[in-house]
Amino acid sequence: MNIVIAGAGEVGTHLAKMLSKQEHNIMLIDKDQDKLDMLEGQLDIVSHCGSSTSIGALKDAGVPHCDLFIAVNHKEEENFNCAVLAKKLGARRTIARVNNSEYLEPDTQDFLHTIGIDSIIYPERLAAEEIVAALKLNGTRQAHEFSDGRLRMLGIKIWETAPILNLTLVQMAAAYGADNFRVVAIKRGEQTIIPRGNDTFCYGDLVFFVTKPDNIAQIFMLCGKKQYEIKQVMIVGGTRLGCKTASLLEKQYHVKIIDRDRETCIALADKLKSSLVINGDGRDLALLREEGIRNTDVFISLTNSSETNILSCLLAKKLGVKKSVAEVENIDYMDLAENIGIGTLINTKLIAASYIYRYTLNVDVRHLKFVSISEAEVFEVVAEPDSKITRKTLAETNFPTNANIGGIIRNGEAMIAKGNVRIQAGDNVVIFALPEAAKKVIKLFQ
Repeated sequence: MNIVIAGAGEVGTHLAKMLSKQEHNIMLIDKDQDKLDMLEGQLDIVSHCGSSTSIGALKDAGVPHCDLFIAVNHKEEENFNCAVLAKKLGARRTIARVNNSEYLEPDTQDFLHTIGIDSIIYPERLAAEEIVAALKLNGTRQAHEFSDGRLRMLGIKIWETAPILNLTLVQMAAAYGADNFRVVAIKRGEQTIIPRGNDTFCYGDLVFFVTKPDNIAQIFMLCGKKQYEIKQVMIVGGTRLGCKTASLLEKQYHVKIIDRDRETCIALADKLKSSLVINGDGRDLALLREEGIRNTDVFISLTNSSETNILSCLLAKKLGVKKSVAEVENIDYMDLAENIGIGTLINTKLIAASYIYRYTLNVDVRHLKFVSISEAEVFEVVAEPDSKITRKTLAETNFPTNANIGGIIRNGEAMIAKGNVRIQAGDNVVIFALPEAAKKVIKLFQ
């Protein structure tokens, strides 16, 4: 696929790195020649130095013949302009990043589609929704819904109280049954394992389950976890993500949001309805104690500094907060943050990449998520008529060893994947796959 990316910022650079590994032809447009030279030396891409809103630059970059045009400049007006121009020049599909949730309204999206913008992405909104989902299932490190919640993926840490500790998958199934859920992956240290029957649950493992909602309580019990009621939420950082997260959470919880900048606090107070806005330094231990950190159930750090967010969450956990959430945009820090006990990690680059990546696949992918603390992806794909996956039962299918089918949604009903199940055309199938297996899996559904 010929893909043109406008904007070599953090999101654009991450997309270029990821998509160039998938054998796509990548053209990156930006005004910074030095940055483009550096990226060309590191990645298998070509670049063009110029303005993405220049018709001449877009033509020189091959936009008239591209399959996908992705506008991820810092300024949303640039993204709108260049996406519209790209569509007029002949780009098959255009995606534009926005910084304002107003553009997500259905009527507005319909209008944008008429002028040439096929899809829009607001990473902060997607990240805020991910935080909300994590709070709904407290006790998980990762949580994701498929087909409007009919199936869910949970990532839960195994501690010493877990009944399944030191059991194999076969022993767990014999002792507790496994008809209601499926273990699709185990993260152990820096390694992600696609487990088979003789693999063992070890202390400190992060285990990924696919289940129906009715069976979540059983999974928590097996992992030695208990859910608890959340009432008090404290957010540090009045960024766009901090503001959007507070606006979603204040509908259900008592929310306090702290920021050092006075003008930012004034703007937050105007935007938020019931959240308490505090002007102060979220790293100030005396301030945190004064604002009731010991009575806080969830601590969320969303400043523009990954280091500050990690350290703030560690401080909150030391003071007794049950759950912490940190925005960690430096991908190199994510394993470290997970290993030292940060509850949920948010990375807007990965979230944006998950949303965009599904448009590069030649099959109907309804949802796709890069698992932030694992070199893996989980996605929901629709089986096409006469695809290879529909010709045999799952046990008889030569399915890639580095992938697992978790569950199936057929005619609105969810079922857990078992060897005797035969996938039918039109089924929505939830799959957990390592990068090297993803393409092989997709081919089975085409």
